[in-house]
Amino acid sequence: MKLSTFLSFVLLVIVLPSCKDKKQAVDYVDPFIGTGGHGHTYPGASMPFGMVQLSPDTRKDSWDGCSGYHYSDKTIMGFSHTHLSGTGIGDYGDIRLMPTTGELMLEPGFEENPASGYRSFFSHEKEKAEAGYYQVWLDDYQIKAELTSSQRVGMHRYTFPKSDSSHFILDLYEGVTTDKILDAWLKIENDSTISGYRRTKGWANDQHIYFYAVFSKPFTRFGIAHNDKHQPMQTFAQGGSIVAWLDYSTNTNESILVKVGISAVDVAGAKNNLSAEVPHWDFDKQRNLARESWNSELNKISVDGKSERDKTIFYTALYHTLLAPNLYSDVDGRYRGHDRQIHLSQNNAYTVFSLWDTFRALHPLLNLIEPTRSSEMIRHMLDIYDKGGLLPVWELAANETQCMIGYHAVPVIADAWRAGISDFDQHKALKAMVKSARQKLHGLDAYQHLGFIPADHESESVSKTLEYAYDDWCIAELARALGYNDLADTFYLRAQHYKNLYDPQTQFFRGRQNGGFIDP
Repeated sequence: MKLSTFLSFVLLVIVLPSCKDKKQAVDYVDPFIGTGGHGHTYPGASMPFGMVQLSPDTRKDSWDGCSGYHYSDKTIMGFSHTHLSGTGIGDYGDIRLMPTTGELMLEPGFEENPASGYRSFFSHEKEKAEAGYYQVWLDDYQIKAELTSSQRVGMHRYTFPKSDSSHFILDLYEGVTTDKILDAWLKIENDSTISGYRRTKGWANDQHIYFYAVFSKPFTRFGIAHNDKHQPMQTFAQGGSIVAWLDYSTNTNESILVKVGISAVDVAGAKNNLSAEVPHWDFDKQRNLARESWNSELNKISVDGKSERDKTIFYTALYHTLLAPNLYSDVDGRYRGHDRQIHLSQNNAYTVFSLWDTFRALHPLLNLIEPTRSSEMIRHMLDIYDKGGLLPVWELAANETQCMIGYHAVPVIADAWRAGISDFDQHKALKAMVKSARQKLHGLDAYQHLGFIPADHESESVSKTLEYAYDDWCIAELARALGYNDLADTFYLRAQHYKNLYDPQTQFFRGRQNGGFIDP
């Protein structure tokens, strides 16, 4: 062998492992960051802006457990397909699935006594989370649980021990919060397929979700617990509390896979989403597809530096910014509108517009790294205006929650326009913005007539006055750009209302009533 050939071979041997071992952006994501303290995040599997957020449920009706999971918890109740990340109010936790062995239990029980229900102990030593993938060992049942997803489909893989009494529990009653069940039904389609529907009243006043679930192995027996009555081999139930169980005999280390498509439209939509997005049974393939999707999104920002810890913090934060808003339309373009009707559109529909939380930084970031998606979101905001009468404030599952203050769809639209995103009806957008500003909700009546909100008239009077003034300036900017000069002058003047709460003596903005500033 020539010396040059030998040296080239040695160089190849040295270089290839180093390339293979180089960390990618997705490798820095740690989904457990934010799951403790007051972070309100979940560690489960989702795609960027995905409709599905497949994640473990460890608690309910807890402010620190708004996402359904808290790092301090020691038991898991199951794995549901919808969760909220980072919010200050809890909801969702729809379509919970839990694998078990041994005695059949149909309620989640209590954390202090997991044996009272289908709940299981777990430890963080046997738990793993990556972007698009989650894994945990269920101590009580000796089952390995793995989760991944596509945009609209949750994919599960459960590895069982040898048992003649292995089960799946599918719970339509339990969620992250104590939602009121407005309607529900469940149908055993055949020995490997279940469909159903859940309609609830919670933070979202009227949420609809349909599902279509397919199991890789036929179940031997099944049943439905309906309003506390156990009905073996029952194939349909509607209304009230519904929990289904599926029985199996499993061998040592036998894996059973489950694919669950969801939709806000109907079961056909959920089934179509499943068929279109996950037609295969290759869990590892889907896990890799999710990983590649996340890596592509995260690579839109590249950072340099020696600190691996700082890169983990950065890319995990970036990952969290890409979890929501969530897709709300099916693969065929159908979606549930704010008029409660089903519509068809070529534009993607979205939900979870927590605009008081996101107008300052998230949406300006999306304008830079996700301009196409930003324009889709704005077009859907205008669709919400068309079908619901106003731009969104804090929108959830085709419902307006009216949570928090301001009308902050306004700066989101104005900032997108300023960033060069203009493929939406700008004149309609301006009309919608003005309509939001001329409501009489949340102190706006006093704000328009007095130039500020008196402290004894409305709570959070200072914050509301300041945020309305900023939103009004954004309206004025877009109005001037579109040639509506009189309208621009009106809103430039309104935007000065913040000055009416400025106290030059203390140099703070302060609440006012009866002609003076309030004390303390």
